[in-house]
Amino acid sequence: MNSDTAIDLLKKGFRITLGASTSLVESIQDPLKREENLAQMQANPNAFAETLAEKGAVAEVEARKFVDSVVTQYSASPSAAPSGSYAPSSTTSSIDPTLERELREFTTQLAALRAELSQGSSSESV
Repeated sequence: MNSDTAIDLLKKGFRITLGASTSLVESIQDPLKREENLAQMQANPNAFAETLAEKGAVAEVEARKFVDSVVTQYSASPSAAPSGSYAPSSTTSSIDPTLERELREFTTQLAALRAELSQGSSSESV
């Protein structure tokens, strides 16, 4: 099998899957569409697969446009920081003090549970 053929086959499978997902959503929303899809699938499965591939190609283009627009909005916004570079400010806190205290208590409890689990797993392996 040629690598180009394998890639084309994977692309077509991906698009058929996207098209099937789209058709499933349409079928759930519209009972008439469900009957139409079932009739088409039973009458000519190959043509139905081609229809799904076409729907998948359209869905793929729409998804790419959406992702591109989100990326463009994110990169154009100067206040948006990458998720890895977030540093909480120690001078101002917009968190409710009660919630912050509960979060610290929960973190302490979680650390204690982790310690217990690691002690339990190390004692079982001995």
